[in-house]
Order: sequence, then C-alpha cells, then structure tokens
Amino acid sequence: MDNVINGTQVSLFVFSGLTREGRLIPYFFFLFLLVYTVTVVGNVGIIVIVYKTPRLHTPMYFFLSFLSLIAFFYSTVITPNMLSDLISLRRTITFDGCATQFFFFAALAGTEIFILSNMSYDRYVAICHPLHYVSIMTWKKCSCLVLLAFFIGFLQSSLQTNCIFSLQFCSSNLIDHFYCDVPPLLKLSCSDTLHCNLVTVYSVGTCTIGSLSVILTSYMLIFVAIIRMKSAEGKQKAFSTCSAHLICTSLFYITVFFTYLRTPSKVFDNQDKAACIIYSLLTPMLNPLVYSLRNQEVKRIIIQTIFSLLWSIKSSLSFQT
Repeated sequence: MDNVINGTQVSLFVFSGLTREGRLIPYFFFLFLLVYTVTVVGNVGIIVIVYKTPRLHTPMYFFLSFLSLIAFFYSTVITPNMLSDLISLRRTITFDGCATQFFFFAALAGTEIFILSNMSYDRYVAICHPLHYVSIMTWKKCSCLVLLAFFIGFLQSSLQTNCIFSLQFCSSNLIDHFYCDVPPLLKLSCSDTLHCNLVTVYSVGTCTIGSLSVILTSYMLIFVAIIRMKSAEGKQKAFSTCSAHLICTSLFYITVFFTYLRTPSKVFDNQDKAACIIYSLLTPMLNPLVYSLRNQEVKRIIIQTIFSLLWSIKSSLSFQT
C-alpha cells in the first residue's frame, strides 16, 4: 500500500500489527480483549471504591484514583484500535488519527510517570514524618501535584508530537508496530530525524530521570526510616504500603527505558513490541490488581462490596418470588 503521489506527504499509515501469523490472531484477540476488560473493570472499580468510601479519602488513595484514571484512558488510546486491527483486513490509520493517538498516548504516559513520583513522595511523608503528615499533604498541595503532573505530561507530548508530525513521510507508509510510536515513525520519515531523536530523548529522559530521582530519593529515605524502626509489625506495615507502588513503578520504568532510552536499532523487532505490550497493555491492567492484592484496606472493601452486591441480588430475587 503506497499513498505517495509525486513525493507528497502520506495521508494514511498501515500497521504491520502484532503478528503476521494468521493462526495466532484469534488467540491474541481474546487474550488482549480479556486484558482490556480487566483493565477497564479494575481501574474504574478502584476509582468508584475510592470515591464512594469516606475512609479512603486520603492523599494516597487520591493519587491512586488518578493513577487508575490515567491507566484507563492510557489503555483505551491503544487497545480498542489494536483489537479492531487484529480482525480487520485493513490495519490503517489516518495521518491526523496517528498524530492524535500518539499525542494522548505520550501525554498520559508522561503524566503517569509524575503521578508515580507523587505517590512515592506521599509514602515518604507518611513513613518518615507521620506526625506532620496531615499538615504536609494538604488537599491543596495534592491537587497542585496532580495538576503539575498533567501539565508536564501534556507539555512534553506536545513537543514530541509537533516535532514528529512536522516531518515528511514520503516513502513507505507501513508502520512496523501496532500503534503510532516514536521509533517506527522516525524510521519511515524521509526527513532528517536527528532533531526529533534529540527532542524524544530529552523529553522522555528529563521526565523519567526527573521522576525517578524523586522516587529513588524518597525510597532511600523510607528504607532508612524502616531500618530504624524497632517494631517488627511497624516494619512489615511500612514495607506492605510501599511494595505495590514499587512493583508497578519498576515494571513501567524498565520497559520505558528499554524502548526509548537506548541506542536505536535499524529494526523494530519482536523484543521492542514485547516491551511495548508490557507498558501499554499489561501495566494499566496490573496497577489495580497489584494495589488490590497488596493493600489490605482495598482488598477488604472489595470483598465487602462483592458480598453487598450478592446480598442485594439475592434479596431482589427473593422479593420477586
């Protein structure tokens, strides 16, 4: 498929997709449909539980609800289109559609990075300065931190999107990927991509390293504080409150660094796609699962909600009979 007419800019891109093996397509479709369903139910469930439960109206769950909100939209930007492409004969996206998809994907990814750093700062204050926690983590401060995360996330995305989609794409229009992302798009451009490579590395590097510095500093201070605790129960509780955040953060950062902050290769291979699957599809699903399984408070509320729902259904059926 070639949309080049006398060397003009392409108006349509074609995705190579997840696989060229036709026999694997049904398995991939149902697997990622399940992943997306769990992502939607899990993240929306976390948001509803936090909103409806007064005792969860704390800074930690305030940040968690925004992390779930971002994970829901982050996954929705990619997954429905990918599922449609798996069962479609034409895996196409318009130039403007590609730019829009990339903009929101990069913006939400950048915002998530800073929400994760906000959560690490919250844990630092809770563990290292418990007596001053309420006075430090005020609602005004938490709201400002969330707004700052969104501002930086959308700002860096605007810079990357403007740079990438101002390039000329006048040769092949086949994107060797399942969504619009920096590495495969730059490989298609017939312009000099050095400037955009630098913008991408600078944007992603500044955001990830800046956020990671906050996270590492917070957890270094947290671990020092935990080691100094005399109570074994206090240590266990402190580790429990941090472990879920550490798992999600580690998974996200490792795959982001692998994809964007390494020496670019000439081929966007299966390893690159696997890394992209982890941070674009699996991480949004794992966030609510990890926090639910590692957090006793959330787990207890989920169980209570399920039993209440089952009791309501049973009462309704009994009333009808």
